[in-house]
Amino acid sequence: MSAQISFESTNDFSLQHPVVYKNWIEKVAVFHDKEIGDILYIFCDDSYLLEINQQYLNHNTYTDIITFDDSQANLLFAEIYISTQRVQENASHFSCDFEEELKRVMIHGILHCIGFKDSTEEEKATMRAEEERMMKLFHVEH
Repeated sequence: MSAQISFESTNDFSLQHPVVYKNWIEKVAVFHDKEIGDILYIFCDDSYLLEINQQYLNHNTYTDIITFDDSQANLLFAEIYISTQRVQENASHFSCDFEEELKRVMIHGILHCIGFKDSTEEEKATMRAEEERMMKLFHVEH
């Protein structure tokens, strides 16, 4: 099956090197014995993601990511919404650059589809450790 990873934007954000990101996401899936079905990333601003959070999850809070996971067995399907405003704010808060925080958030959504959770403190620690491990698989060829 051919991987269908797509990137769209509702704001002025444009993902640089989308093929590199696609290859990385595919590597992460394979690493976890999964295959990519259809994965759609939608980059947006805070207000757009807040509206989704309110409408579908009944949460009235800002967030950096919402993942609608429709994976089946070992085949990953998802719509992943990411607020680039929130990613920028978190990057400043965590003293890292935007691209590093963006990669962390992007792979966070995929890890949810793979089966990782982050409801408890223990799950959050496991998720963060796996994010770090999977970020090491990201390589930009120059």
